[in-house]
Amino acid sequence: MILSKRPEVERFLKSPDPAVRAVVIHGRDRSGVAERSETLCRMVTPDLNDPFNVSLLADADVDAGDGRLEDALAAMSLMGGRRLVRVRLSAEKAATDKALAAALKVHAEGGFNPDALLVVEAGALGRDSALRKAAEASPNAVGIACYEDEVGDVARMTREALAADKVGLTGDALDRFVARLPRERGLMRQEIERLALFIGPGSGRTIDVAELEQHLGVEPDASLQDAAQQAFGGKAAPAQSGLRRAFLEGEGAVAALRAIGRQLQVLIRVQTLVGAGAGAKEATKAAGVFWKQEAEALRQVKSWTPEALDAVMDSLNAAELACRSTGSPDQLIAERLVLEISARARRLGL
Repeated sequence: MILSKRPEVERFLKSPDPAVRAVVIHGRDRSGVAERSETLCRMVTPDLNDPFNVSLLADADVDAGDGRLEDALAAMSLMGGRRLVRVRLSAEKAATDKALAAALKVHAEGGFNPDALLVVEAGALGRDSALRKAAEASPNAVGIACYEDEVGDVARMTREALAADKVGLTGDALDRFVARLPRERGLMRQEIERLALFIGPGSGRTIDVAELEQHLGVEPDASLQDAAQQAFGGKAAPAQSGLRRAFLEGEGAVAALRAIGRQLQVLIRVQTLVGAGAGAKEATKAAGVFWKQEAEALRQVKSWTPEALDAVMDSLNAAELACRSTGSPDQLIAERLVLEISARARRLGL
């Protein structure tokens, strides 16, 4: 079966149905996949390193073809309690996908140890994935796709994490902070922890935008986000200057490309919402735009066409591939992309 809505996913992870024997958690956000997997696995056994009740397998164990996966699923608990078999996939291979799908189908039907729970962590699985199909088709298995967190989910996560440290943000400060967060679970958690340390864990303090800016202002990422926004606004010189400042502060080309990607997604999101009939302020808020940047975001949205944004997406993907090449001049690649975006923006009238 498929679980897709956040409330039902969270309920299942914290209280899994004992009739479910296999769970496939997949998505581009690997830290989000790992976080959800760990939450589920700890409901089965609090000690994830228990050698008697927990088996941890990787791609090579599945690919070996020597029955390691099947043996792990058939093994009985020596110390009592439910057996847990975790499989972490690091790459997308058709053979691995098919082998896991076959084992999952047998296990879901009770062919191995029916008291064992199989949990598979994978990257983004397409609809043609045999593993994904097997999990979604069986009544005794679950497929959970991890999509990028919505702005509201990120805000809730931030509030809850800060509240646990007895600190908080005002409404405007929360909007500002959420707009600056990366959409990758692991990085989000790190940034929220850093903010809690800045405020003072256990202090009971709630800070406003002015105090938050003291924290954001010293982040190298601030220069990157400003550079990305200025590039899409057609301001080549400030964008290039901000990018170089961030590099001097220790940021790398990958972080620069990520900032450009975030700004690109903001414009696409606002454009989509406005096109669907949403009001301008409603659209910018839903896209995580800080209220002081609403006017600039809407100015850019009016000029950038969907075709032009698609072209930037292609250039961004090409830059990411180029940065992965050994010996490539990463910073120059990022700088060239910023100048290319600025030039496109100017041609669009910005």
